[in-house]
Amino acid sequence: MKTLEQIASELAGYDPQALSADMVNDFLTKLVEPVTDTEELGIFDTLGRVLASDVISPVSVPPHDNSAMDGYAFDGAQLSINTPLNLKVIGTALAGKAWSGTALPGECVKIMTGAIMPMGLNTVAPQELTTMAGDLVTIAANMLQPGDNRRHLGEDLMQGQPALQKGELLTPAALGLVASLGIKSVPVLRRLKVAYFSTGDEILSLGEPPREGAVYDSNRYTVFGLLTRLGCQVIDMGVVRDQPEALEAAFVQAALQADAIITSGGVSVGEADFTKAMMKKLGDVAFWRIAMRPGRPMAVGHISRDKLASSPYKTSAISYLNSSIATNQPTSCTNANESNTASAAASVAADGATSGNAVLFGLPGNPVAVMVTFLAFVRPALLRMMGATTSAPPLLKAKSIEPIRKKPGRTEYQRGIVSTAADGSLQVQTTGNQGSGVLSSMVRANGLIVLHHGQGNVAPGGEVDVIMFDGVI
Repeated sequence: MKTLEQIASELAGYDPQALSADMVNDFLTKLVEPVTDTEELGIFDTLGRVLASDVISPVSVPPHDNSAMDGYAFDGAQLSINTPLNLKVIGTALAGKAWSGTALPGECVKIMTGAIMPMGLNTVAPQELTTMAGDLVTIAANMLQPGDNRRHLGEDLMQGQPALQKGELLTPAALGLVASLGIKSVPVLRRLKVAYFSTGDEILSLGEPPREGAVYDSNRYTVFGLLTRLGCQVIDMGVVRDQPEALEAAFVQAALQADAIITSGGVSVGEADFTKAMMKKLGDVAFWRIAMRPGRPMAVGHISRDKLASSPYKTSAISYLNSSIATNQPTSCTNANESNTASAAASVAADGATSGNAVLFGLPGNPVAVMVTFLAFVRPALLRMMGATTSAPPLLKAKSIEPIRKKPGRTEYQRGIVSTAADGSLQVQTTGNQGSGVLSSMVRANGLIVLHHGQGNVAPGGEVDVIMFDGVI
């Protein structure tokens, strides 16, 4: 993995004190690397996982020419432009039971949807386009062309061709596709392990009584939901106080267990607190001021597990956690007890996989800023770490119902409500107050309005980009 200094040298105009949103993603693309460990799983267990290799179709789909309609199969060469066609019904082809006879000119076979097309017949007249008199079927003129309503062998997939490709996320549709090929299991990349904790003495955990100047932690639950929906293995470490020993133990514990670490709070530029100091002490970390709103401060970097495993930091973390057990003190304010503190100590002491780097994302503390920076930067980076080939959220075009004020020189992510206009196009309006602490606005919104770096004010009817929340937030 490259150092942050090496990555920065590859980006023209890199300025950590005035970083554009586009450059953040460019930087993270160079920083993160996909996991490589794989496992073979049954189809029911693969939803949301990333394919580790191509799925090659062992059969053609469909495996034979078949009917797309209930109707009558015949040789389309008999069709005439101006004359109705009269055909005698001589048999029936059912789905799953082929008709093995031979139809001569002037003859047809009644056929069901999905049934194999009889030899020599290439066209199906839908039942609703015919009239029946005894065993004679009449097909009106100018209603059909030769080959209509026939599905060809391999029309969907040909045997030996890739049905799904390495790096694709397995969606419900993909599960059905794999099953349609008769495949029971597929190789997938292992789940990404992500450790998360909030920081700050002002943060209350659920169950604690209110106190002046303190707020209940919402970020922990929001990030848990975001990571779970993404399919990550979440390591919830609760809230860590602004104490050097507690923060050091938390970072060491997280780095030795997880592929990535996410924190919230304590990364503001110029803010003198223990979180930033501990990040610098343990890892290679950059502190950014991003030209965006909301979510200006952000930290990014990595912590070397090799370094931690052979350094005093690991010993110090174990000592701190063991002392917490002895004094029956939780390591955080998450209602931790002796048993899970002991588990934390054991996880640090374990001689598990300690090679490589844990990627670090230090997010701002405001609830909306956490979600916006996660959606804009962290989620795409985690998807790349998961091995997914598609990571950037799609941008849709919508017309603004109202005027939107915007200064060029920063990217703004405003909460929006996207709907369908009378003409069928997408339209969007803001949720009102765009303060980074207005968490309720993220509940009312169904997407983000993306106002790009060089963009100015938007007039009513002006076109803007939107990122939809469906399946994400």
